Amino acid sequence: MIFDKEENITIITQEKASVIELVKKLDVLYERFKNDNVIINLTSLKPVTVENIVEFLQVSKKHRGAKKSFVIVSDKINIAETPDEIIVVPTLQEAHDIIEMEEMERDLGF
Repeated sequence: MIFDKEENITIITQEKASVIELVKKLDVLYERFKNDNVIINLTSLKPVTVENIVEFLQVSKKHRGAKKSFVIVSDKINIAETPDEIIVVPTLQEAHDIIEMEEMERDLGF
């Protein structure tokens, strides 16, 4: 697991371990990134299933409840099949765009 920090965004890249292991580590290390918007980069994992994405549901809800963005990046999944409560995009650029839009919405009080 690799942590990269860019201003108020933490990008967490998972390269080898399973999604379940990653979710467990996120729970343990939550204090480390709780005040940042989060991008989970799963582009190097093969395959990624809808069930893998659902594993992030609890941490996503917790983070979004704290008024922070939580976006998963994976180009190996049909985004239409993912739950509406989790934001999944195919590229890092789109993840940054989502965070920028959500920041504007929060600033405007939406």
